[in-house]
Amino acid sequence: MLRNSKHAWGAVSQWLHWLIVVLLVMQYSLGWLAASLPPGLDKLVLLSRHKSLGILILALAAMRLGWRALNPTPAMPAGMTVSVRRLAHVTHALMYAGLLALPLSGWIMSSARNFPVAFFNLFQLPDLVSPGESVYLVSRTIHVGLTWLLLASVALHILAALKHHFLDRDDVLRRMLPLPRRH
Repeated sequence: MLRNSKHAWGAVSQWLHWLIVVLLVMQYSLGWLAASLPPGLDKLVLLSRHKSLGILILALAAMRLGWRALNPTPAMPAGMTVSVRRLAHVTHALMYAGLLALPLSGWIMSSARNFPVAFFNLFQLPDLVSPGESVYLVSRTIHVGLTWLLLASVALHILAALKHHFLDRDDVLRRMLPLPRRH
């Protein structure tokens, strides 16, 4: 089943979800590693990969949002309270906002520093802003803040999925796993 239903996520949603998860782990690893390196070629190579992954995540997140808009969203478990439902919606909104805004802030940060953003050395993206130290400093602050906001919302998302699986014993986590379902 490629498309979502009212009861389950379809294969496209599942694979986009898990591909973005893997890319985020790689992305954060590259970002933290690059931040720990002194200026030089090794740092530039890591940052180039970091930027490429960021653009890929941006594109996949946009695809996921588009796919989500064209497909039904599986219903939340009937026993969820209104406040927990709201928290789930807010957490998802924060994650999507982070997946879109974080790469854009990095792109702006690179443009403001006059560093090119190339997509896996296949093509160079246009600068989003003119070079300038003040724009760089603001975008860097936003980029770091969004990094922590996305990490926090992802952590909450993971904890909620584990709670659903182990404590509530519902199918919230299972229906996002790209595995055959038990009926």
